[in-house]
Amino acid sequence: MIVRQFINWIRTAPAGERAEATRALARAWLISDLSADDRIAAQGALLMLLDDPSPLVRQAMAEAFARSAEAPAAIVRALSADQPTVALPVLEHSPLLIDADLVDIVATGNEEVQCAVARRIALPVSVCAAIAEVGCAAAALELIENPNAELAPFSWDRIVERHGHLAAIREAMLVLEDLPSSTRAALVAKLSQTLAQFVVARNWLSADRADRITIEARDRSTMNIAARSRGEDMQGLVRHLRITGQLTAGLILRALLSGNLDLFDAALAELADLPLARVSALLHDRGGNSLYALLRRAGLPEATFAAFQVALDACHEQGFVDSDDGAARLRRRMVERVLTHCETDRGATEPLMVLLRRFATESAREEARLFCDELVADDAVDPLYDDLIAA
Repeated sequence: MIVRQFINWIRTAPAGERAEATRALARAWLISDLSADDRIAAQGALLMLLDDPSPLVRQAMAEAFARSAEAPAAIVRALSADQPTVALPVLEHSPLLIDADLVDIVATGNEEVQCAVARRIALPVSVCAAIAEVGCAAAALELIENPNAELAPFSWDRIVERHGHLAAIREAMLVLEDLPSSTRAALVAKLSQTLAQFVVARNWLSADRADRITIEARDRSTMNIAARSRGEDMQGLVRHLRITGQLTAGLILRALLSGNLDLFDAALAELADLPLARVSALLHDRGGNSLYALLRRAGLPEATFAAFQVALDACHEQGFVDSDDGAARLRRRMVERVLTHCETDRGATEPLMVLLRRFATESAREEARLFCDELVADDAVDPLYDDLIAA
């Protein structure tokens, strides 16, 4: 009887009053102890109100049902397909929407809709993959900042591929501590490419010079990333570098000259298609034959073999231990030792010599910078020490 009176009244009531009455009816359906007949009648009335011409009515219903697992599923699904002002609360909060529903909504929805889905508390891999694949940049940013989103590695890579040129996306991703190293490397490459295109478009640098500077900066960033990578994360990084064509002889030599044996071993294992443990064992053979055979199998230029041998011998003799800071920069003594050897080696090619001279310049500048930083730090400590003595 009450529901019948409600239906008769609502047909002529103003939109605002209809919305408030609808909100009350929806709450009553959720929390009131209605009889079976009244419950059926109330649900029928709510289904009828889905066709109300005023979005205020449907919005009131959506707000009442958005977070409830007891809401009528058919009504929730209908509300999720309504206009954004109505659908957003349901899309963001309703536990009744299954993964398939959300994937379809992401594929067909606008920016507001995609962002609402990306903010959901529980966001499974399939829905994250849909947002990464077809979502707008704003939805991708919401996804990155959602701590409850389960992103597979390929979803991270897809976001970088589609939106990595945007500073907001890069900044949001790079602050994540658990971001895969391969994804960090992809972000660096995207940033390098964006900056190179910018300076060339402004005629600040020629295309060739911009490309060379970009590659050098990218390789230095890769070393910083690799210095903090271990185990499967390192292997994923090396695999990414190979797929993208960045796992060159120059990068591998830079790794060795930086004392990063983890990256060196992983790179040769990837290129030679051998188990990492087997490669590490071969690299400890001081005779040289094993190294040459491994480098040959990895497809590296034979002109670089002597440089790799001298660098590896220096690593063994000096007993470098990888650390987050140490394994990211070139070791000046090692570089100069390899350069000196190659200057007297008739088999050394001009491209290798050019690369080693660049390494020598870079390592010298880096060592000078560190020396100056230490001097400044000492100057800051000395007055404090003097004050303590005087006291």
